[in-house]
Amino acid sequence: MTEKKELDPLLKLAIDVGPLVLFFIVWWWVDLYVASGAFVAAAIVALITSYALTRRWPIMLVVSTVVVVVFGGLTVALHDKTFIMVKPTIVYTLFGAVLLGGYLFDTPMLAIVFDSAFHLTAEGWRKLTLRWACFFFTLAALNEVFRNTQSEAVWGAFKASCILLTFIFAAAQYPLLMRYATQPTADHGDEPKPETPAIAKTDPVGDRD
Repeated sequence: MTEKKELDPLLKLAIDVGPLVLFFIVWWWVDLYVASGAFVAAAIVALITSYALTRRWPIMLVVSTVVVVVFGGLTVALHDKTFIMVKPTIVYTLFGAVLLGGYLFDTPMLAIVFDSAFHLTAEGWRKLTLRWACFFFTLAALNEVFRNTQSEAVWGAFKASCILLTFIFAAAQYPLLMRYATQPTADHGDEPKPETPAIAKTDPVGDRD
């Protein structure tokens, strides 16, 4: 069995958020349209780099890159900032819809979408999935509010804050991860594999990107 290659955490962080950081830097020094072009180029480089190092196509990164290329490209080609400003709404809604669909149809999509290394019980995946879905839908709604009611600068500040909000929300899920953690199972002596159990509808979700 081919060993699954994992990225160094700092390198993975750079691949995931590097293009967005570059977008804000270029926007600060030049303008939104040049920043959109840089965003598109950096997103493509990040995706190719991730594949070259792991020989896998992370679903979340692929989807976000496709949306960046489409909406960033339209922003540059049509010289219309609406496309790049609505891009976060599309991405967050897509992720939220995929997770909610998995939740409703008893399919643990979170491990696939996040390319996750976590091993949780069925109930744990169910609760974590619903929390992340709600979080993404909230960010999508907030993006629409800010882009339609606030100045470009204020929208940019909100968009930048989404990175921090996602880290804070992810960290806030640590107690849930610990509570529902399980040990990975081995496959006849081969490498451990993550558990992907069928989700039973039992307890209601209690009260994290």
